[in-house]
Amino acid sequence: MDEGPEAGDGRQTPPGHVGGPMGGAAEPEPPPKALGEEEEEEEELDPRIQEELEHLNQANEEINRVELQLDEARTAYRRILSESARKLNAQGSQLGTCIDKARPYYEARRLAKEAQQETQKAALRYERAVSMHNAAREMVFVAEQGVMADRNRLDPTWQEMLNHATGKVNEAEEERLRSEREHQRVTGLCREAEARVQALHKSLRRAILKSKPYFELKAQFNQILEEHKAKVTALEVLVSQAKTRYSVALRNLEEISEQIHAWRLQRLLRRRASPVGAEASPRHPITEGDGTHGTHLGVEGASGDTLSVLSLQTIASDLQKFDSVEHLMGLSDATSLNSEEMEERERRRHRGGQGHCKHHRSVSL
Repeated sequence: MDEGPEAGDGRQTPPGHVGGPMGGAAEPEPPPKALGEEEEEEEELDPRIQEELEHLNQANEEINRVELQLDEARTAYRRILSESARKLNAQGSQLGTCIDKARPYYEARRLAKEAQQETQKAALRYERAVSMHNAAREMVFVAEQGVMADRNRLDPTWQEMLNHATGKVNEAEEERLRSEREHQRVTGLCREAEARVQALHKSLRRAILKSKPYFELKAQFNQILEEHKAKVTALEVLVSQAKTRYSVALRNLEEISEQIHAWRLQRLLRRRASPVGAEASPRHPITEGDGTHGTHLGVEGASGDTLSVLSLQTIASDLQKFDSVEHLMGLSDATSLNSEEMEERERRRHRGGQGHCKHHRSVSL
């Protein structure tokens, strides 16, 4: 009995196996990839996905960076707040009751400062209203000159411009009067606040001088806290904007994903769809056996082809029944022949000689 060829390492390779390049067993080939997988690999990545992913990553990085800065800013704000409270309490314990006595004066100074700022804002609004009123009056003057240029013919364009300019003048006049009244009101409040400050300064001169270090330190801490608070507010706005961009990019990715899935589903349905005749036709031809009239139907497919197969089987069964009836009819004709007719035929055959021969139907049971 022949043995298989020996491998390089002394082992024998069984018949029918081919050794690898180093004498070992051949490596199995990877299974073929499905058609859908190959098509999916061939599909190019939608450029919108890459773009939205970049936006998503940028927004995520900005969120992380700004949130770290926001945490640091909030920590610094809380630290300064606690430190200011500790130092102010220590300063207040040293100065005693003079702080409470001088507090109304510094409160009046704060209110006077706010009133002064409101007076400045009201003055700016009043100046803007006066400028708008003067510009509207100039427009009315130009429109009147255009209307008066041709007295015999009234131009509708100049007439419309004059009406529009007159309306603007009326609106500007109302705004100027309202701004003037507001400016007068806040100016009166500012004067009252300054008068109160002067009165408290005269009555609380000694307590004010003694508690001055405490309120100066408090003003410094208040300014520092206001700066840190503004920084925290700005960082919160940046975080909110970055989160909004992140949400928009994520929503766009979801919409793109839904569009791709819908497109793939439509492509899969179109691929599975085929002509109606191709689905109804049998995949195997009808075969006839030797000496028999039977039919063999090779049917594969879905339930749609089953009705066609059943119809063909019914027709074949009817044909078999018809053939069997014809066979019996021939058999009845053969059995009706008696012996006398057979002898008569023999005599006619001998009389006729070799002139002609008649062929009769022979039936075998």
